[in-house]
Amino acid sequence: MKSASAYAKAGVDYTKIEPFKHAMIAAGKKTLTFPNKRDVYINSDVLHSHGGVFEYRGKEKHLWCNTQEGLGNKNWIAEWMYQNAGTGKTYYEGIGVDAALMAVNDVIAQGAMPVVYTDEVAAGDSEWFADEKRANDLASGFLKVCKEAGMALPAGESPALKYLVKAEPPVKSAPSLSGCVTAIIAPASRLVTGTKLQPGDAIIGVTSSGIHANGISLVIKKALELPEKFLTKLSNGNTLGEETLIPTRSYVALIEALLDADVDIHALLPGTGSGVAKIAFDSRPATYRIHGWGEVPPLMQFMQSIGVSLVDCLKSFNWGMGYYVLVPQSEVQRVLALGKKAGYELLQVGVVEEGERQVIFEPENIVLPPPGE
Repeated sequence: MKSASAYAKAGVDYTKIEPFKHAMIAAGKKTLTFPNKRDVYINSDVLHSHGGVFEYRGKEKHLWCNTQEGLGNKNWIAEWMYQNAGTGKTYYEGIGVDAALMAVNDVIAQGAMPVVYTDEVAAGDSEWFADEKRANDLASGFLKVCKEAGMALPAGESPALKYLVKAEPPVKSAPSLSGCVTAIIAPASRLVTGTKLQPGDAIIGVTSSGIHANGISLVIKKALELPEKFLTKLSNGNTLGEETLIPTRSYVALIEALLDADVDIHALLPGTGSGVAKIAFDSRPATYRIHGWGEVPPLMQFMQSIGVSLVDCLKSFNWGMGYYVLVPQSEVQRVLALGKKAGYELLQVGVVEEGERQVIFEPENIVLPPPGE
């Protein structure tokens, strides 16, 4: 038996990391043709962590858009469940979907379609990478979301950062997940800047699959105060952990359908950080009056039932809406029809008005200041 190298003894054992890298490379090779439908082609001769090479072969005048995003703390819950739930599940296929969609759902807000994804999985120890089941589940999640979004995974990074990444107990180890999406706007006229937003515009909400990946720190804090923690049963029969780990929904197909139909989109907004308050994202003075809403997911109802104030819920969680499309009133019916055809549930939830920058959430008679206030 070979003795461990000095580097391995210092905390970076490549013999334990290599199987993880191989799982990611194997998944990445299956994604290489996914961007072809957008006239983007990956050079298959260069497939390793040093970088992905690709080119646009279309004839449209085009723009490129990049978004870098991290997952946050959601996979800490996956680790807790893997250690304690007794199901044998790693929950990391859904985590792979979540990690990629954090960047994907942001980049499409510019009217850009994703074509390349590069990931980073940074753990605090080499041992985390040695679990082949978890590695294969994560790779499967990346493959799934790449296929759905139409993007390739040609490169990535998986460092062991002993001196930087340390999970909060009782979880033994949990990596930091992040990634960059490169997306194309073709033709360039499809660029959505948000500058067309104006009073009178309709606010259309697109339902979420659940919490997605925002407000997770609050969920962790409250869950650890419960006797059964993440194994607490919710009204729908799921445990708190299972409900929180429902994967994020992709909105690529919806936005692509609207762009293909030349809808006059004034603004697009992912319902991520700052919850419902984020609707007042634009820095210009405007009041966003919300007069209707959809069903609130069980997890969010539960959080309110255990003492999180309604205001904090509305400022922390998407409250059931994962994306917003803001368009002139003349486009509302067309957007609703196109969204339904693409497989989404859309609701006209409000209108943009002249006035102070704020969200008036009429269903609960609450006024929300803009994000950060």
